[in-house]
Amino acid sequence: MKIKEANAGALTNFEVLGFLRSRGASKDPTRVIVPIAPSEFKVYDYLVESAACNQTKEHVKEFLERCKSYKLAKAEVLNIINLRPSALVEIDPIIEESEKRFGEQLEELVNLVVEVLPEPPTQKLPEPESNEVKEDTMDGKNMDEDKTETVTVEQIDKDQIEPNEDGEQIVVS
Repeated sequence: MKIKEANAGALTNFEVLGFLRSRGASKDPTRVIVPIAPSEFKVYDYLVESAACNQTKEHVKEFLERCKSYKLAKAEVLNIINLRPSALVEIDPIIEESEKRFGEQLEELVNLVVEVLPEPPTQKLPEPESNEVKEDTMDGKNMDEDKTETVTVEQIDKDQIEPNEDGEQIVVS
């Protein structure tokens, strides 16, 4: 790789991620073979979780072409590409005097960002716990493992509960 012009300008997160990947950065858990500093791995780990990981050169070029009509400063364009704001609330701190300069065009700009730049990877949310009544079998295993029917608390009617021969209460359909 030849350096054409040193300090030619700021880089997008997409470009930095591409550079780190070209040097060998990856999610390899050992990380001992590649010539990358630990601080660079921290940057890589951050960028892989940001919007930059799903962007391509085509996305960035298309956004640059389509946002020319808004007459944004270079720093504003760079921040929009890096942060990918998807709501008016998110774009307001990026663009100086956004209401004065753009008015209702600001919503069009947000729509352009959402349309052209891909979404960042989503975080997996933990599944909510359910209110299912789980019965135990004699050997202590959950009856769900045996593919038996589970019943929610709301579905149980008081006259459906009867004692079995051991004195335990069971649901009778």
